[in-house]
Amino acid sequence: MLVTGAAGLVGQATCAELAERGWKIRALVRDPAKAAARLAHLHVEFRVGDIREPASLDRALEGAGTVIHLAAIAIERRGENYTSTNSDATRNLVEAATRAGATRFVHMSQNGASSSSPFAFLRSKGIAQDIVTSSALEWTVLRPSVIFGPADEFVNVLARLALLSPLIFPLPGGGRARFQPIAVGDVAKAVAAVLERKSAVRQSYAIGGPEPLSLRDMAERILAAIEVRRVLVPVPVVLLRPIVAILQRVLPNPPVTSSLLDLLAVDNTVPENAIESELGISPVRFDSESLGYLKRITRMEALRSLFRRH
Repeated sequence: MLVTGAAGLVGQATCAELAERGWKIRALVRDPAKAAARLAHLHVEFRVGDIREPASLDRALEGAGTVIHLAAIAIERRGENYTSTNSDATRNLVEAATRAGATRFVHMSQNGASSSSPFAFLRSKGIAQDIVTSSALEWTVLRPSVIFGPADEFVNVLARLALLSPLIFPLPGGGRARFQPIAVGDVAKAVAAVLERKSAVRQSYAIGGPEPLSLRDMAERILAAIEVRRVLVPVPVVLLRPIVAILQRVLPNPPVTSSLLDLLAVDNTVPENAIESELGISPVRFDSESLGYLKRITRMEALRSLFRRH
């Protein structure tokens, strides 16, 4: 089994879940030292490669009958863009998996992904999803709503923003957009569940947490988890765009990017949630207990994060 994105948020949780169930895991990584530090507690074989570089994939896939494709970016940063990392790289991997004789392919997409989406991230994931589902592989697609957990790029960002904002917490679009946040551990269980079900072949599953929440609801629960008080202030997205554009120019790691602002403005709920009905997983609630990992974030750490280069 080859896992891409193994050192990332979903990758670490998925490797741990699969290892516990007895799977032999091979991880495709760009930085083996960093990956080893994050996956040291697991018996994982590392192969150095990059999904954006087709030539590096053939050796990594030797003898791998199953591919778990988790690598992607949700937020564009310097040196990484949606087209090369999400869309083109998925094509590279599907073609390499086919050449190598792999049969099973589990693809981590995104709820709302569509090749016709007006939002660049969702469009790139939609194109990638179409590449997978038009292949001859025995594919399964998982389409999660917002994923939360240690080192996530959504909830952690909002928590840091709250710590850095004096007195107020700006809510893009009034905080009306709705989400269905799902814990990273539940996403990992979903990967394992579809691998163990023959009925999951050539199926696509939208998955989310147990309840839809507005951005305002999420902000209130994040503030409770980090034990700070802020006044929630609705701000039109059109007013935030020029501010965010300036921050992106002057800071190595701005608290909010244009691509994240897009994601904060669009609904991301799962009316037909397969997590429990199809996959038999009771999802974790988005509350102070499941958000306990946010307590490690201090105001100083939030400030330092602005200047951290990826």
